[in-house]
Amino acid sequence: MRARRPGPSVRIKVVEGGRTREDRVVTEEPLEIRLQWPGAPARRVWTTMRTPGHDFELAAGWVRHEGLATSVHGVAYCTDVTLAPEQEFNVVTVTLDSEPRTLPHQHEAQSAGSSACGVCGRDSVEAAIATTGRPWTGELPSDDVVRRLPGLLREGQKVFDRTGGVHAAGLATAAGDLLVVREDVGRHNAVDKVTGARMLAGDPEAGAALVVSGRAGFELVQKAVAVGTGALVAVGAPTSLAVDLAARAGLALWGFASAERAVRYC
Repeated sequence: MRARRPGPSVRIKVVEGGRTREDRVVTEEPLEIRLQWPGAPARRVWTTMRTPGHDFELAAGWVRHEGLATSVHGVAYCTDVTLAPEQEFNVVTVTLDSEPRTLPHQHEAQSAGSSACGVCGRDSVEAAIATTGRPWTGELPSDDVVRRLPGLLREGQKVFDRTGGVHAAGLATAAGDLLVVREDVGRHNAVDKVTGARMLAGDPEAGAALVVSGRAGFELVQKAVAVGTGALVAVGAPTSLAVDLAARAGLALWGFASAERAVRYC
C-alpha cells in the first residue's frame, strides 16, 4: 500500500473551557536530504525538522544556500527499498550535474537538525562571506514599502491562519510585490523553500528584499547574502552577528518592521 503524503497540518481533539473541540496543529516531520552526482552514490548530507510541503524546493534551496551548487539537475523522493512506508515522503535526493563545489559539512553525531537550526556548518562570518552571491545592483525598497511588507507577507500565511504555528518568508520586488511566499515550522526552512521555488522555476533567486516573519538571525542573513538579495526585512529583532555579516556583505537590513515602524541597521 502506497504511503499517504503528509499535509502541512493535522486535526486533533483539544479541550478548552471544559469543552472538547477539533483543532489543527502544524505538522512537524523530519526531511532527510541526500546528494548525488555522476560517479557518486547518493549520500545523506542533512536532516531537518520541517513542515511537509514544497519539499523539493526546500532541498534545492538548502543546496544553494550552502554553496554546494548554483543549480540542480533534479530532485526526487527517494525510492530506497529499505525505507519504511511512513518514511517514503521524508527522504529526498538532489542530483547535481557535477561534483559539488565543496563537500557538505558532516555532523559528528549525524543528528537531525532542529527546525530552529539554520547555519548548518557555516560557523563563522568569514565562511558565510565566502559564499556571497553577486552584489545586488537593483533598486531597494523604500521605507514605505518596507513597512508594508510584513502585512503583505501575513496575507499569504494560509497555514498560519489554520495553526498559528509556522514562520513565513517571501521574496519581494522594490515596489513591494511578493514573488513567492512559503511557510514552515522552521525559519530557515521557509527561506530555503523560497529560494528553491525560484531555482526550480528557472527564475532569479535574488530579489530586492527577503521578508521574514520572525527575527533576523545570522543564518537568515547568510541565506540572503548567499544568493545576492538586496535587503532582509524582519518582523523581529536582528542579532549582533547578523548585523555584522549584513554590513560586511552589503546587505540592507531592517528589523522591527511593521505598518507603524521599521528600523534600518545597515
